[in-house]
Order: sequence, then C-alpha cells, then structure tokens
Amino acid sequence: MIKPTTMSRRIEKEFRFFLNGKAMTVRAPPCHTLLEILRYELRMTGTKEGCARGDCGECTVLLNGEPVHSCLTVMTQVEGKNVTTIEGIDPEHRLVRSFVEAGAVQCGHCTPGLIISSYALLLKRPRPTEEEVKEAIRGNLCRCTGYSKIVKAVLSAAGV
Repeated sequence: MIKPTTMSRRIEKEFRFFLNGKAMTVRAPPCHTLLEILRYELRMTGTKEGCARGDCGECTVLLNGEPVHSCLTVMTQVEGKNVTTIEGIDPEHRLVRSFVEAGAVQCGHCTPGLIISSYALLLKRPRPTEEEVKEAIRGNLCRCTGYSKIVKAVLSAAGV
C-alpha cells in the first residue's frame, strides 16, 4: 500500500480510465504516479519499478497507444485514457514468443518494458527496420542481453 503524505491524505480524486480494455475507477491523490497505482493499488506487478526517474524504461506502458514511463506519469494525465500494460498483451502474441525463442529474456526485469515498447512499434510499423527497432527501445535499459537478441526478436516477430 502506498504510504500517503500528510497532503495527499487530504486531496484525493476519482480517476476513470481503461486498463487493458477494462473500465477502471480508482481513488488516489492526483500526484500519485500511474506506476504506483498499477503496482500497489491494482496489484498489476508486471510493470516493474526500476529507477523511478524515467531513465530505465522498466515501467513502460502504453497510454493511448504511445509508450510512456509510468513512473513519471501522474494520474491526472491518465484520466479518460487507455492504458495497456504487459498483462494486456496475449502471452501467445508473436512478439512475446519471439522474445522467448530468441533468448531475449534473461533476468526478466526489463522484459515487460521492452515488449511494450516493441509492441507499440509493431502497431505503427508492422515491418520495421533494425534502426527503427533500436530507436523504439532506446528508452529501455537491459543489463543482461546486450540488445542484439532483443532486436532480433522484434524483427523476427515482424517477419523481417
């Protein structure tokens, strides 16, 4: 549970949005981040908390189809919008399968954010170039793989 500050105890607002296609209503201080709400209120733990500064990309989700760092996205920005987390992507989706088959998952901490960023790319560019894949995942840090297997997985999922 999030430990509210003195000020946040006094100011709460009801937020309505769609989470993985389902209408949601949560009550929270407007200053709380989407990451805090996902992990600690809604128990959606697939979205990871890494740096809490927007540097690592572990917390990447889609907000109206665009990748965002949920650790920097306050709830006022989410009102009325569509949020897609890793839980909203079918585990049998070709991208998820490609990550496994290419060995693009190791410790797994960065994997949800990388899959979300790659998924957003494939929605816009079904057959991306290697450079487009690298650009799409540039906001996601991986300390284990060296990225070549990740790029290979995305290109494989795209049939390139």
